[in-house]
Amino acid sequence: MGKLCEVCDKGTLNGNSVSHSNRKTHRLWAPNVQRVRVEVNGQVRHMNVCTRCLRSGYVKRALPTGTATAEA
Repeated sequence: MGKLCEVCDKGTLNGNSVSHSNRKTHRLWAPNVQRVRVEVNGQVRHMNVCTRCLRSGYVKRALPTGTATAEA
């Protein structure tokens, strides 16, 4: 389930690679899916989201919760 966008349900597509001599071999096209921290209903969770949904702003990225502080 790593190649499925949880926002738009975009998944893998199948088809044929066609060579110059018109030979056909089976292949898959997979979407660019990233596992990101997303804020959903005030809760932070990890989701598999395609880069098209990230770029279009369909999800709100959660800020990192780093505890490192700069000490002088």
